[in-house]
Amino acid sequence: MITDARVLQPEFIPREVQHRDAEINYLSSVLNPITHGERADPALLHGPSGVGKTCIAQFLVERLREEVVDLNYQYVNCWEDHSRFKTLYRLLDGIDRTVDIHRQSTPKDVLLERLRDSGDTPYVVILDEVDQLEDKSLLYDLYRIPHFTMILISNDEDDLFVSADDRLRSRLTDCERIHFRPYHESELVAILSDRVRWGLTDDVIDTSRLELIAANAGGDARVAIGILRRAARKARTSPADKITADIIEDETPEAKAEIKQRTVDRLTSDQQLLYDIITEHKEIPPQDLYDAYCKRADDPKTKRMVRNYLSKLEHYNLITSEGNTKARIYRAQA
Repeated sequence: MITDARVLQPEFIPREVQHRDAEINYLSSVLNPITHGERADPALLHGPSGVGKTCIAQFLVERLREEVVDLNYQYVNCWEDHSRFKTLYRLLDGIDRTVDIHRQSTPKDVLLERLRDSGDTPYVVILDEVDQLEDKSLLYDLYRIPHFTMILISNDEDDLFVSADDRLRSRLTDCERIHFRPYHESELVAILSDRVRWGLTDDVIDTSRLELIAANAGGDARVAIGILRRAARKARTSPADKITADIIEDETPEAKAEIKQRTVDRLTSDQQLLYDIITEHKEIPPQDLYDAYCKRADDPKTKRMVRNYLSKLEHYNLITSEGNTKARIYRAQA
């Protein structure tokens, strides 16, 4: 039934991309100077989860690498590599310059200097979840490297700029912004149809079942692909040997729970603590939440930073909030 499991994974980058022509054309035009040996302006891709931001960025950089022979490239997930050292290390790793770097003893300034002295070969870096960077001044430092082109990805552009200093804002305020809206159900059906064609046997699922998956996914391609993946695995052991509506309905909550758990597993220690407190209390106002957080955190962050963390938890549907600033209530998402 499953002929190629790779295409059912969320990180799979297809050779064809559906229903993002405007975004592809815009970002392609931004990156075009690289094909002439010039640096491209920074680009900021923003929008909710599961709308194709990371996929489109990686898709276009792969196409760019086919045109430009001498081009360096690195993808960094700043949620995982959120410290200045980890991000710099990952960028140096993309050009094979980490062999003598020691995580405990090598100063961060040495890493940055090594990037600056890495030659003049164009280097495209995708900084995913860029608002998760602990030290936003790193973006200013990277911007000043002449051969660097940055593609920044964030759920909300405000989350990126709210904690940035004036120096960084002045550099990135005019960066090219590309907004990604949620997918319509018909668009998700087209995306799923491609995955079925590339990774499943013929006649295992019909269009009406794909429409059911799309309806259950709420505009999120990650959820839709996750449902399809789990449903295909379940159908392999079913008598009908097909993906039925019952299987889809059974696997939808499991697929959503799987994605939610994957998100929770990636939280930083402070985000995890805030999420745990909200989950324990069911609902809690901001001041009570901050007080409880400060009592339990080893190194409590400022209220402003905590608001950024809470915004991130909301973007990933882990919590909800209701009311204005003074009367706001945070709740764990069911």
